[in-house]
Amino acid sequence: MPVDMWVVWVIAAVGLIVLEIFTLTAALGILGGAALITALSAALGLPVPLQFLIFSGAAVAGVGLLGPVARRHLTGSRGTAPFGVDAIVGKPGYVVQEVTGRHGRVRIGGEEWTARAMDDTVVIPTGATVDVLQIDGATAVVYPRE
Repeated sequence: MPVDMWVVWVIAAVGLIVLEIFTLTAALGILGGAALITALSAALGLPVPLQFLIFSGAAVAGVGLLGPVARRHLTGSRGTAPFGVDAIVGKPGYVVQEVTGRHGRVRIGGEEWTARAMDDTVVIPTGATVDVLQIDGATAVVYPRE
């Protein structure tokens, strides 16, 4: 008894999608989707050579259209803008308690931070504007603006 080709394509699609669950590469999922599209064409009675062309076209289209989106989500590259404490570096601050090489407090973007001067010999008075050069733990390392 001959097997309908649409059944073969559905089995291939399910197998590829199950493998995708274990590998998380997105490529096997795209191929599984192409196999499902091909199963629909096989159910319509299209000949096998045309089914392989449909599978190839759907796979290429899927990789071409969905591949870049999937790669961006899998690699986590959401943009190049810094966030967290990295976003504070380079921002101006306002001294709320005298800053020395050991201690002090500054207001950066509405938040108050402990601070110390980059140069141990520098004393930055209250009210001065500083630049944040780096974040060391929970302390902003600052330098006075000229």
